[in-house]
Amino acid sequence: MSDILQKILATKREEIEIAERSVSREEIVEAARDGSPTRDFVAAIRAKIAAGDAAVIAEVKKASPSKGILREHFVPAEIARSYERGGAACLSVLTDRQYFQGATEYLQQAREACALPVLRKDFIIDAYQVFEARAMGADCILLIVAAFLPPDGCVNSSTTRAALSQLLELEQLAHDLGMAVLVEVHSADELDIALQMSTPLLGINNRNLRSFEVTLETTLSQLGRIPPTRVVVTESGILAQADVQRMRASAVHAFLVGEAFMRAPDPGAQLASLFA
Repeated sequence: MSDILQKILATKREEIEIAERSVSREEIVEAARDGSPTRDFVAAIRAKIAAGDAAVIAEVKKASPSKGILREHFVPAEIARSYERGGAACLSVLTDRQYFQGATEYLQQAREACALPVLRKDFIIDAYQVFEARAMGADCILLIVAAFLPPDGCVNSSTTRAALSQLLELEQLAHDLGMAVLVEVHSADELDIALQMSTPLLGINNRNLRSFEVTLETTLSQLGRIPPTRVVVTESGILAQADVQRMRASAVHAFLVGEAFMRAPDPGAQLASLFA
């Protein structure tokens, strides 16, 4: 199986170079500093959990590399309002164009249509993208630990230190700009790195970003190593009420879900049904 993640990251590096030629780093920094006030992403999740509800980060996602087009009638503002009615805690909006058919405009349109905090869902590897996220209105960014490790997945003291250094730098920048950070892991080695970051939001992706295979055991197998101060967000593979019940029985109460909603006529109604 080809390494999809490395292909995406190579594209990201090219995109950053192109973006900087259009909007300089100085200009994007200024745009980020002048952005609208952030909405509290962490508080929105904690409030749902404190009330005894599932905290759902509902995804606005047109397509994926593995499944193709998920939703033909794709109007981000409509979807955002539907999710808000359905009880979502937050939104996640794909901004990657080449692989997920996302767009900056989709995030802006979704955020303007509701009062929910919004995550910029993309492959962020550079400070430019963090400033870009705030400039477009994002309240939270995603940092994927695997994106900072060697292509062969080799984890040793040297690669761990290098990855952690980059992650901490981007995390601090996001926090300085008033944004939250969702750090995403797929393995025990990646979890060791993520637990050295300060963000309380710990995403465990049940989808292997190298092969795109999915298993809920990815989340369940790591729970014993995570302190109670962290909010575990299980990502991918939540398709039925049985999946939700299985996670909540293991004290996982935060979910990032997209595909199950995007294929439904009314995404928010599907959210309410799945998490009833």
